[in-house]
Amino acid sequence: MARRYDSRTTTFSPEGRLFQVEYALESVNHAGTCIGLHTENGILLASEKKIMSKLLEQSSTPEKLWKIDQHIVAAIAGLNADAMILINFARVIAGRYRARYGTLIPVENLVQELSDHKQGYTQFGGLRPYGVAFLFAGCDGRNGFQLYHSEPSGNYSAWKAAAIGASHQAARSMLKTDFTEGLSIDEAKSVACKVLQKTMDCVNLTSDKVEMFYLTRNKDTGEVFTQTLSL
Repeated sequence: MARRYDSRTTTFSPEGRLFQVEYALESVNHAGTCIGLHTENGILLASEKKIMSKLLEQSSTPEKLWKIDQHIVAAIAGLNADAMILINFARVIAGRYRARYGTLIPVENLVQELSDHKQGYTQFGGLRPYGVAFLFAGCDGRNGFQLYHSEPSGNYSAWKAAAIGASHQAARSMLKTDFTEGLSIDEAKSVACKVLQKTMDCVNLTSDKVEMFYLTRNKDTGEVFTQTLSL
């Protein structure tokens, strides 16, 4: 039945489904797990680091965590080629806003504009949806620290803790149990490692298997900055 309705993005099945969008979601569900957590003084992003081959130069392998602007970072799950297009698109959005208004773009404005762009690829013939999902962590003067999940369909939503990628349902179930508001950075790292260890099904986590970004704010200057954390 699906083959009659999955050749075009704009064709609905009798059940009201867009199969091309569901295929894009499947590409996300087969990617490495990424987790985002609100903490007391910032947002932690952690992701599974998959080594495709021991022969690859590690410095040239695709990363899961990317910096969009001074105050926004993102974790990706899905097709890396699609992700690079959207990461560059988001950087252009942020750069244009800063050039026009002389200030950093509000986090939700960037997420909404990027999600609108992704949604456009689900409603025109000759296009296919981007097979990538994002967790955006950011901070602005309007809403403080924020964590957003953006899907291939163009939907986005704000979260206190979220997970994308393979085993994301199991990860979210664990986050419901272990996440509490006001976590310290060490507590958040502990929760993230516990979830990743379960979803990755490994005994010991090492730095070559996990990467972490921490978005926080300087208490004295108020400047938002990102730091890479080690296990």
